[in-house]
Amino acid sequence: MSYQFQNITVLIVEDNQPMLDLAKALMTAFGVKNVLGAKHGEEGFKKFCEHNPDIIIADWMMKPMDGITLAHRIRNDPASPNKFVPFVLMTGFSEKRRVMQARDAGVTEFLVKPFTARDLYRRLYQIIERPRQFVRSEDFFGPDRRRKGSAGYQGQLRRDTDVQPEDYYVSVDTPDKRS
Repeated sequence: MSYQFQNITVLIVEDNQPMLDLAKALMTAFGVKNVLGAKHGEEGFKKFCEHNPDIIIADWMMKPMDGITLAHRIRNDPASPNKFVPFVLMTGFSEKRRVMQARDAGVTEFLVKPFTARDLYRRLYQIIERPRQFVRSEDFFGPDRRRKGSAGYQGQLRRDTDVQPEDYYVSVDTPDKRS
């Protein structure tokens, strides 16, 4: 499916100039007319507050503020104009613990370098077609960290405190179903 991106603003935060230029060129090729760039997280947060972009794409490793800190700040800082903005983290780190660290910082999508135009487009597709609900708890605010439903649980209720819906019924002849 092809999308019309001409009316969105994308902020790319990347300290490596060739990578910043490449990411900007890809966004332009996708039809994005307004692409902003920043060299590190502090500059990125400032531009985010000034322009309130629709999507943020940021590198992980930058100084003085990295992409993880930027994501956490966007999700939690009172000065943030949009705590729900989709945040794509670009990085050369693909270890599970790194992915989980990014997820726990409030990153929406994870993009491993080197990446192709198709990889980046897929992240945009995910943001559009499969938006994630946001969750707030004592120590987290961001997109729901659960990507896949658990096939392991077969019972009626997920938690002891769940209330059984009134339209829920159990039939002797058929498996449990929710209407």
